[in-house]
Amino acid sequence: MKNIYFLSDAHLGSRALKHTRQQERRLVRFLDEIKDKAEAVYLLGDMFDFWFEYGTVVPKGFTRFLGKVSELTDNGVEVHYFTGNHDIWAWEYLVEECGVILHHEPVTLSLADQTFYLGHGDGLGDETRGFRIIRSIFHCRPLQRMFRWVHPDIGVNIGLNWAKHSQMKHREQGEPPYLGEDKEPLVLFAKDYLRSHPDINFFLFGHRHIELDLMLTHQCRMIILGDWISQFTYAVFDGERLYMENYVEGETEV
Repeated sequence: MKNIYFLSDAHLGSRALKHTRQQERRLVRFLDEIKDKAEAVYLLGDMFDFWFEYGTVVPKGFTRFLGKVSELTDNGVEVHYFTGNHDIWAWEYLVEECGVILHHEPVTLSLADQTFYLGHGDGLGDETRGFRIIRSIFHCRPLQRMFRWVHPDIGVNIGLNWAKHSQMKHREQGEPPYLGEDKEPLVLFAKDYLRSHPDINFFLFGHRHIELDLMLTHQCRMIILGDWISQFTYAVFDGERLYMENYVEGETEV
């Protein structure tokens, strides 16, 4: 089989980041370098810093990324897009125009006789009360429909500025470090889920912007994918092994 790739958290279009066009081009070059080696690509959320689909309008920009994703799907590469906490509001556009397979919830699937649990990671584990409240508001369908009544020039600006505030807060305070097996929310979630689903071989998440490769049991690993802002990390499954890589332009071999 060909390789299967997993990556997350590019936050394309973020107003808190410099050189966002170069960042998008770097991501596109990576996708171009793997296009002939890939059976599938799994994008595990927050690829956009803010994404909201109106009935006939989507946010401006990202043409290089969306074009490359469309090229991959046109050539038979499966591209799975998982919504995160910054791009919850993805619906028909990415499916109909770009050919992606869209997931709003974590999924369990079998790849080469290995069982994977895949998701962005937000809402799993012991998030703060404030985060849970905001998440419930963002996921509320009546409120989502009401937001569509706001003119896109206003609505998208609200979303991008909200996301910028979140990004700036993380940059000023620093990304929360790995908390350890007994405190890291996603690790606690995976361990608890594994008790009732012992067949899982791999948990893969984004969201935390840290790179983590942890053995939970002798047959189960958990990976947090890092990000595509500063780390440019991704995972590769070749049908037998799952391993982490860091993208250095011009040096992709896997």
